[in-house]
Amino acid sequence: MNQGMATDTYAAWRAAITQAKLGVTPAELHGSITGFLCAGWSGRARELLDALALEGDPGGVAGGNLEGLIERAAGRINDRLRAHESIELVLPEGSLAARADATVDWCRGFLGGLGLTGVLTGPARTTEVADLLSGLGQIAASHLACGDDEDEAALDDVLDFVHDVVAHLHAMLAPAGLP
Repeated sequence: MNQGMATDTYAAWRAAITQAKLGVTPAELHGSITGFLCAGWSGRARELLDALALEGDPGGVAGGNLEGLIERAAGRINDRLRAHESIELVLPEGSLAARADATVDWCRGFLGGLGLTGVLTGPARTTEVADLLSGLGQIAASHLACGDDEDEAALDDVLDFVHDVVAHLHAMLAPAGLP
């Protein structure tokens, strides 16, 4: 593995979240960050952590690692969104079931992060936006049962759908003046 990408791993996120004593999964937090950014959030870790009102020690000494991780991830996510590239979800290595569960957590986090921006209460709430959010909501409310090669293909289809939805929502919701 490329050492420069080590902070992108599920394990690195879990370690930083555990150290900061937060009660969220790495996928959920990454989804929240992406939801904020999708609507034009600035990418400052403190702003996100304050908005999420997470219990724990996100601002203490232990939270410094998490804030740095969030800042770096936010920069990468923003770059990918602006370049119209696919967002890579933070998912664990290993079993298909663990990756499926993390995908559900990521979608929950994304919807929560997007909702915290307030963008969905204004005129941006079109039928197309509502349909896209409904699709993500169905994933977020589900339990993706997985166990065979066919399920692996189904999870890949879900991930492709999530990537497409994030790209479409960013195009429709982010302020037009973003650099």
